[in-house]
Amino acid sequence: MELIAVESLALGKWVAPGNDAAKIASAITGEAIAQIGDGALDFAAMREYAKTKGGPALRAMTYHERAKMLKALGQAIAARKGELYELSYNTGATKADSWIDIDGGIGTLMVFASKGRREMPDGHIYIDGDVEQLSKKGTFLGQHICTPLQGVAVHINAFNFPVWGMLEKLAPTLLAGVPAIVKPASQTAYLTHACVKIMMESGLLPEGAVQLVSGGTGNLLDLLDCQDVVSFTGSASTALKLRSSPHLLEQSVRFVAEQDSLNASLLGPDAKPGTEEFDLFVKEVVRELTAKAGQKCTAIRRILVPQGLEKELIDAVSARLDKTVIGDPRLETTRMGAVVSLAQRADVLEKAALIGQEAQLVYGGQDALTVDGADAVKGSFVKPALYHCADPDGAKLVHETEAFGPVSTVMGYRDLAHGCEILNRGGGSLVASVITMDGDVARQVALNSASWHGRLYINNRVSMGESTGHGSPLPHLVHGGPGRAGGGEEMGGVRGVMHYMQRTSVQGSPDILTAISGQWVTGSEEKTPPAHPFTRSFNELQIGETLWTDSREVTLEDIEHFAEFTGDTFYAHMDEEAAAANPFFPGRVAHGYLLLSFAAGLFVQPDPGPVLANTGLNDLKFMKPVSPGDSIKVRLTVKRKTRRTDEYGEVRWNVTLFNQDEEQVAEYELHTMNAY
Repeated sequence: MELIAVESLALGKWVAPGNDAAKIASAITGEAIAQIGDGALDFAAMREYAKTKGGPALRAMTYHERAKMLKALGQAIAARKGELYELSYNTGATKADSWIDIDGGIGTLMVFASKGRREMPDGHIYIDGDVEQLSKKGTFLGQHICTPLQGVAVHINAFNFPVWGMLEKLAPTLLAGVPAIVKPASQTAYLTHACVKIMMESGLLPEGAVQLVSGGTGNLLDLLDCQDVVSFTGSASTALKLRSSPHLLEQSVRFVAEQDSLNASLLGPDAKPGTEEFDLFVKEVVRELTAKAGQKCTAIRRILVPQGLEKELIDAVSARLDKTVIGDPRLETTRMGAVVSLAQRADVLEKAALIGQEAQLVYGGQDALTVDGADAVKGSFVKPALYHCADPDGAKLVHETEAFGPVSTVMGYRDLAHGCEILNRGGGSLVASVITMDGDVARQVALNSASWHGRLYINNRVSMGESTGHGSPLPHLVHGGPGRAGGGEEMGGVRGVMHYMQRTSVQGSPDILTAISGQWVTGSEEKTPPAHPFTRSFNELQIGETLWTDSREVTLEDIEHFAEFTGDTFYAHMDEEAAAANPFFPGRVAHGYLLLSFAAGLFVQPDPGPVLANTGLNDLKFMKPVSPGDSIKVRLTVKRKTRRTDEYGEVRWNVTLFNQDEEQVAEYELHTMNAY
């Protein structure tokens, strides 16, 4: 058969493998299916191309425009995902495994696209936190802003998720406005290459936004500086070698790592055999042993159960594993495919043998391997192996050795405190799970073990129908972990985007902060609109346009009527003596929500117009009570504008209420949807 040429994409052109390219074998047949590497690449030129072409083009786009691009990329890949599924079988992945990788990657693009539209501005500067008042009169303020780094992100990805592993890094990087040079693991790079081809053929990416290195990275890392980022997924030993590079250290190059992880799952003391939780625990363990043939950075490597339940757990897991058909992933009956290569199979068996020095093999082993529809010797198939460690306190290798395949170890704990100690013996992991119905158990694990894990997954009969599983990182949440897991925090929504941005504190006057941030800051210029703001379309409104209303007196009759009408007869509004005894009130005062209602009556323009709906308010504060006889007036200011659909956008208004002495009595942020 003709070998797939795994090309590189450099300087906008595809570069074929060289004459000395390495061969890539199918995980199922062991036969060569592709060739990669030894193509001449000028890494200095690639970095410069990314910085001078890709970076400026991405930064010229707003966050919303980048988010729309991510969504369109996801749709383009989804339209041709069948091509990727067909290639994915050669990695040893079943259709279900490929769904995690391919559809999971598409889904990650979509989530970042959605979060970019909802949580980031339709502009070029991301605001981080509130304005800080640095002076008594408010003429000197501070504000944290985030802007894209002006370098390149180098993504070094692992072999186990050639599509998702690329897209989960690309999504936050491109949303931040930073170009990427992607380096996939060679063993499955043909699948990454096919996905990049689809993205480039879509025409959606600006020139220089994405480049692909199929093969070695040469001197690329030695060219980086403080505006660049290295994001790595792989072994701890490789991560250490890369992150300790003198050049990266000297240049303070950001290094994000997701590496080895001895993840564990703990069966709560309440989850006895016969409970739904016990059955759920068994199901989770088996799924994590067999999905992707155990080649998941989040797979369960250590299984913790109350002492005395080890045998029942082993028997239950073994019974389910007996029903797991291992074979050619193209077969409908296959439930577990192969590890990615013969070399990986050898590594898994070598690491399992190390674990076997401290634990007893209670299920599996290569001698028990049978394979459907493929050659068990030529293909890189591994029989799931379950070990039992009788002395987890005295053991060392079971807490430090990751067999990156279908291998896991059962161990017993005396009490919950002991169980947490064993959880933490992994030295830091991406995820730990707890199966329990007991909230106190969940709380104790969180208090004692959360600092050692990037994610705590807690499941039971209530949530199991909708839960995504122990081993499923979600783009909404942080994916990473402390210690052995690398110390990184990939994804996590906007948190993931921040890896590729610089947080800067800006200091200046209110007008300066308004000019930089694109949103009105209290104390900056108030612009007089030519007509009532509610009669002006989204496009006509300008940041800082301000309406000052007339005043309205608040009477005792108003307060009593509001109390009777709403049923809110709280004593501060109805009982003069009791209200005066309260340290917050001088006597009877107006309801806070009465003031909001009067404020709306003062600033609302009632006729049909561009304002389509009031969708809520944020940050409501009551600063000073309003007594009968006081008057209030309102300042209504256009604070921020954000496009939402092709028909309307969101306007955020600063609403401030003042009394007759010009003292602020209340403030909030009003949200409306306005037609263009």
